[in-house]
Amino acid sequence: MTAILFRNARIVEPASGVTPADLLVEDRTVSAIGPNLAAPEGARIIDANGRMLAPGLVDCGPFRADVEACAAGGITHAILMPDQSPPLDEPALVERAERLGKPTLWVRPLAAATQGLKGRRMAEIGLLQEAGAVGVATGRAAIADAAVMLRLLRYAAGLGLVTVAHAEDPGLTAGAVATEGDYATRLGLAAAPAIAEAMQVARDLRLAQEAGAAIHFACITTAEAIALIRAAQAQGQDVSAGTTPEAFMLNETAVSGYRSFARLSPPLRAESDRLAVRDGLADGTITIIASRHDPRTAEEKRQPFADAEPGAAGAATLLALSLTLVHDGLLPMHRLLELLSLAPARRFGLEAGSLAPGKPADLLLFRPDAPWRIDSGQLPGKGGNTPFDGLPVMGRIDMLLKGGEVVFG
Repeated sequence: MTAILFRNARIVEPASGVTPADLLVEDRTVSAIGPNLAAPEGARIIDANGRMLAPGLVDCGPFRADVEACAAGGITHAILMPDQSPPLDEPALVERAERLGKPTLWVRPLAAATQGLKGRRMAEIGLLQEAGAVGVATGRAAIADAAVMLRLLRYAAGLGLVTVAHAEDPGLTAGAVATEGDYATRLGLAAAPAIAEAMQVARDLRLAQEAGAAIHFACITTAEAIALIRAAQAQGQDVSAGTTPEAFMLNETAVSGYRSFARLSPPLRAESDRLAVRDGLADGTITIIASRHDPRTAEEKRQPFADAEPGAAGAATLLALSLTLVHDGLLPMHRLLELLSLAPARRFGLEAGSLAPGKPADLLLFRPDAPWRIDSGQLPGKGGNTPFDGLPVMGRIDMLLKGGEVVFG
């Protein structure tokens, strides 16, 4: 392969900080970082001109391996949820899922925790791990039966797998489309109390402790749930939590006017919860920011609010929306890239999230201050169902490398 030399870049190493330097890519890996590196014969030289060069993003828990959207969003690894058609509950399906992104995107599937993701009978998780699954997930819904969840956690612990759990009590949230409160009442929407999240987190934390299992909550959105996770971490429990830009940028007022693009799962919460999510990101309780990319067709979203499918397309906007945390002064740049790349890679045992010499050359070149406006009709990939339509943001991706090859820009 042709060597690539990036000159005059600001190197973002998530574990340490931002450093002006050159970076050399050879044989699909980062071969050197430093000032005034010599260019090998025949190398392609790219003048970064002060732009930031970071590891490609590791998106933890998208529902679709949307290659075009991921490339435009700076994502090189997708830790794919098992909610596919059919669900990833058979080894052949896991193997097929791994190939979905080639050659542009690394797809790392999560195994379905139960057969058909119905929450009753466990899937053959050991066989799914052998087929390539990097973790096991309950899918879009929590497992209602505590005995099934305990067996799952014990089995996953024995295999060294992280269990990814959905944090909503299904008994409380059945039929609900919004968070209980003034807005849901005024709009006449079926709603569930926000405590549904904390109740599920409390149960699953206790079961994971009993099983000695590692657990990751895919999307945490409430102050009470964050407090429970923070306390468990302080006691040494192996628990991590993720969230989304929707949870730290929007609150329940976004559903006004029955905006079906704001129909999400979990639903948008109160302003106090949104602020608690930001605090959880700042203090390290929440360790992963994910897109939960869930592209829908216009027919699925342009329905009465209660009939619209939940979810949003988020892969292409993940970096730009997350950069608001840097622009607001909540996080330094390297910490944001840790949340977007290194932390999910470490949690699921992936060789990603670092630019150290010898690491795979999955690289993202971007301008954090370059402005643009989100246009749902122009988003790349399989769907433009975003609640951020029309929002001005900053952060443009100029180039993306996967395994040393340019896949975007």
